[in-house]
Amino acid sequence: MGEQVEARNGSGRRGARWAHRLVGVGAAGVLCLVSAPGVASAAPRNPTDAQLSEAEQARTAAAQRVDAITAELAQARDAADMAHQAALIAQQDYEDKQSAYETARAAADAAAAAAAQAEADLGEGRDDVAAFARMSYMRGTTAPGMTALLSAGGPAELVQRAALLDAAGVHRVDVLAELTVLEAQATDAKQTAEQTLGTAAELKAEAAELLAGAEAQEVSARAQADAVDAREDALQGELQQAQQTLDSLQGARTAAEQQAAQQAAQQAAAARQAAAAPAPAPAPAPSAPSAPAPVRPKPVPSGGGTAGPPSTSAAQTAIAAARTQLGVAYSWGGGGSNGPSYGISPDADVFGFDCSGLTQYAYARAGIAIGGTSRDQWWLNRTKTVSVGNLQPGDLLFWGGDRYDYMSITHVAIYIGDGQMIEAPDRGQIVKISTARTSSSTYFGAVRPSA
Repeated sequence: MGEQVEARNGSGRRGARWAHRLVGVGAAGVLCLVSAPGVASAAPRNPTDAQLSEAEQARTAAAQRVDAITAELAQARDAADMAHQAALIAQQDYEDKQSAYETARAAADAAAAAAAQAEADLGEGRDDVAAFARMSYMRGTTAPGMTALLSAGGPAELVQRAALLDAAGVHRVDVLAELTVLEAQATDAKQTAEQTLGTAAELKAEAAELLAGAEAQEVSARAQADAVDAREDALQGELQQAQQTLDSLQGARTAAEQQAAQQAAQQAAAARQAAAAPAPAPAPAPSAPSAPAPVRPKPVPSGGGTAGPPSTSAAQTAIAAARTQLGVAYSWGGGGSNGPSYGISPDADVFGFDCSGLTQYAYARAGIAIGGTSRDQWWLNRTKTVSVGNLQPGDLLFWGGDRYDYMSITHVAIYIGDGQMIEAPDRGQIVKISTARTSSSTYFGAVRPSA
């Protein structure tokens, strides 16, 4: 499954992207300021005050447009993220219904086989009755059992009637009564087969409807997200271009002023040399103070949870299996116990894993069935919860929209120790190692399948 955690959070993702662009713009400005004075082949062109003022106004106007649209973009991105989470929930609803259909389909097949066997038994019973009636008529009696034997005309007829009764199934109390039972059984088996088949058909139709809805929601969510990104890209491109123009003009003016100052200094030095006056040594430029090293916050321990100690071998086997899939593409609805697979639309042509498909595969290699969806994986292991302060390699981490409702879970990853996890994050990404986002507001909890 996917996730509504920080890796997918719009403000976090796009904030980093905007910051990267601003750094790039700043770097371009610095490049202009540094490289321009070093050009000795020609005097730099000094822009006019009007040109600088016009560039400054253009940059300010672009920045104002970005500021004005920021809140609107944030709302649009939140809406796109919510649509994506709804699609993830719908996908799990479909998988639950599909599983119910497969169970009903197996029951319908078993009922059909039972009905076929009952019909065959009924056919044999009818053959027995027909044979008994035919032979009894030919022998002049329809009396069952000892009556037929005692009425025989002689030893030869007695032997013949005994053989007839044996062939007709006289070991039953009454051939006709047995036939009635077989007819009732065949009717019941046929009705049961029809009912179970009907139930399976209904579940199949419901699953197909849920699948279509989930696919449509995901396609819509992705389109919304792409539209927001494109709009933001256009605005940021406009701002970046204005900033580069301003930086270029400012750099050109700085270079011209520096060259003029250099020429004046050279002329003054020549005059002093002519007067035999020693030129004073230039004072060294002060070095910029170094930034303090960032301080990594320490995790805050919490309670212990309900899980027992992990099975180290099972946990390490699951982690090793997950590591073998690093770099595999994210595919919505893709993957499972047997490995990666093609997903569902809009990822029907992408071979890979979604989040729960990856964790299901990892633990299947350790011989542990944890369920197919992220919320199933929580529910089936809900008696083995683990607190943040007691996480061990192999524990499963979950995120969701409501801390008190496991049905809101939309993402799962496998913890590998040292504050890291392996996950299949989201569309366009790959299975990778990430920082365990246990401080996220959407963090739901952790369980220990190997306990």
